[in-house]
Amino acid sequence: MTSTSTATTTPTLAGKKALVTGGSRGIGAGVARSLAAHGAEVAITYWSSPERAEALVAEIAAAGGTAVAVRANNGDADAARQGVRDAVEALGGLDILVNNAGGGWFEPFAETPDEHIEHTIDLNVRGTVYTTQAALESLPDGGRIITIGSVNAERIPFTGGAVYGLTKAAMVGFTKGLARDLAPRGITANVVQPGPIDTDGNPASGEAGDYLAGFTAFGRFGHSSDVGELVSWIASDAAGYMTGSAVTIDGGWTA
Repeated sequence: MTSTSTATTTPTLAGKKALVTGGSRGIGAGVARSLAAHGAEVAITYWSSPERAEALVAEIAAAGGTAVAVRANNGDADAARQGVRDAVEALGGLDILVNNAGGGWFEPFAETPDEHIEHTIDLNVRGTVYTTQAALESLPDGGRIITIGSVNAERIPFTGGAVYGLTKAAMVGFTKGLARDLAPRGITANVVQPGPIDTDGNPASGEAGDYLAGFTAFGRFGHSSDVGELVSWIASDAAGYMTGSAVTIDGGWTA
């Protein structure tokens, strides 16, 4: 005689509170969806797309999750810090920080104007640094810091990526330093480096889609959910021994 039984699996991030900067669209939205699906209460920051942010919050709520949206300019030091504090207040705490907000231009370095250089550094480097510093006011021992970098920190097989690559490579050094500083508190710090991901800002169907896909082993773009699931695992207890790592999820871009 045989018998079967069923068991309810507890979400890996149940009870955790997570902030995803720049989370209203693209990779950030995919990360927010995945964290919420695994049980975390999620705050997302946005700057210029309130409609997208509210739509994502509603989507997560409709799926049974909890999410809030906070307006914050991650390219400004004071605003980035305030965005963290507003998110902490809305969530009632913070366990997981995902530094996702970023951007930049791909253009010949000799022709890159000062404002493009400064804006890319402000958003990708300074914004991440100030956001992280503010989050440390609230992150408990055992918390998680996960930064979304780029595969271009390791390989740029085309012209025009010098400044963008500079900022993403800086995040690797920052993460490794954080890992050492925060290890006594059990806080892990890791950077996830996506390759081409199909988003509205970089669509697989876009003008450069086939060109970029050609640098991968799979010959295709990934999805924001691919990155989201990796981030959710790193945020979980299963990855407690992982810190100071730069992890590529790039379809073989660096293979």
